[in-house]
Formats: sequence, C-alpha cells, structure tokens
Amino acid sequence: MKIVEASGLGLRTRRGWVYRDVDLTAEAGEVHAVTGPPGSGRTSLLLTLAGRFPHSEGQLRRRGSAALGQIAGVHEPDPTLTVAEHIQERLLLLGPVPRRRRQLVPVAAVRARRAYRRDAFAAAIAGAGLTDAPLDPRRYGRDLTPVERQVLGLVLASLSGPSLIVADDVDAGSDAPERERIWTVLARLADQGYAVIASARAVEPGTRAVVHRIGDPALPTRAEPAPPAAPPVTPGVVQPRAAAERSEVVA
Repeated sequence: MKIVEASGLGLRTRRGWVYRDVDLTAEAGEVHAVTGPPGSGRTSLLLTLAGRFPHSEGQLRRRGSAALGQIAGVHEPDPTLTVAEHIQERLLLLGPVPRRRRQLVPVAAVRARRAYRRDAFAAAIAGAGLTDAPLDPRRYGRDLTPVERQVLGLVLASLSGPSLIVADDVDAGSDAPERERIWTVLARLADQGYAVIASARAVEPGTRAVVHRIGDPALPTRAEPAPPAAPPVTPGVVQPRAAAERSEVVA
C-alpha cells in the first residue's frame, strides 16, 4: 500500500530553493533514507512529507496520518522528563483509541494505549518492537545519547498508530555500531507495518533503505581565462618585456 507519493516536489522561498524536483514513493513496510549535504533541505522535506510544512511545487499525496520522531528544534525530548514520563505523558494526551478507529490503528499501539496505567514503558517498547533498544526508563531527556533520543522519538511516534513515521539526522553524533543499531530500529518499525522515512548524512552499504539524495545541483563549469599569447620572437632581437626585466637585474 502506497503511503506517500511525491512527484516533482519543491519548496521555493524568497531566498531561493530549499529543495526541488523530489520524487519519492514510500509504501507500508518500507524504509526510505533522504541524504544530502548540510543545508540541502532534508529537514524541510521530511516535515513536508509529514504534512507539517508547505511546498510550492509538485504534487504530494499521503494516505493516513504521520508522526514525527526526533527532529532537533521541532520535536525532541523534554530535558526535565524521564523516558518513562515521556511515554506516560504521550499516552495520556492521546487517550484511548476510539472504537471506530481501532481497525485503522496497529494492534500494538492499541494495546500500549490501553496499558498506560499499568506499565506504559514496557507496553510502548514492546508495541514498537524494540524490546532490546538501549533505553533506561529512569534517564532524563537531558542525559540521553543521540541514539537514545532517536529511539525515544520513534517509540513516541508509534504510539499514535500512524501510517508514516519520519525522523531527522538519525546518524548525527553516532559511531558506526550506533548507526547500524538505529537503522536496525528503523527496519523493525517498518516490519510493524509503518512507512518510515529518515534523513541522514549518508547511508552505509548494506543498509535496508531506499536512498534518495537531494541538494546536489550540477554546478556550471567555470572556464579559466586563456593566458595571453606570447609575442613572436625574432632571432637576435630582445623583446621589450625581457629587456625591462634585464635592465632591472642589471641595475
């Protein structure tokens, strides 16, 4: 089932293009990676795909709801709350799944929202399929590592039972084993039936993701000016420039 279909998607402001000519189709159960250099518009594109940001060019169709994982400056952990408190707060805000929507929400999300009074943390982690994820329910948001912040954001996103989950800069501040771990987490979420789109600086070979690279416009080649042609040399005649240089040396 196609969850997101973007064709020729672009965003242009008074300062120029933020991103442009993006074609992306994500289905349920797929992981997509948006890569590109800093300033290439990755974060803005993710927010557009999730319906949180406008676009000025192209077409965008999305089936179902979208939820945000970790996006710095937009959606990130509260430094004063523990991991468990983040989950409890989100479940309280969401409330129980209305009966008319239960067939549209993953069973795991329904169970997590029913269990928030008993053991919200365990239910949420299990519901996201991340029982071996590196999360301590007692750690405060300010103490979380970059990988832990990403995992918490993904768990919180899954609680609403969306069709699409997006996460930004998933490889920021992490080493190779941590990057491998976070891509494994994203793949497990896809196995739960979500369409997952994440941005990263790069994706290691072998990663289970469809890669889309943006922000690499072809720069025009800048031709170097040709050196001036040397004046013809007549045998036995000293050229004026050479004569001047010789006179300086003699002096």
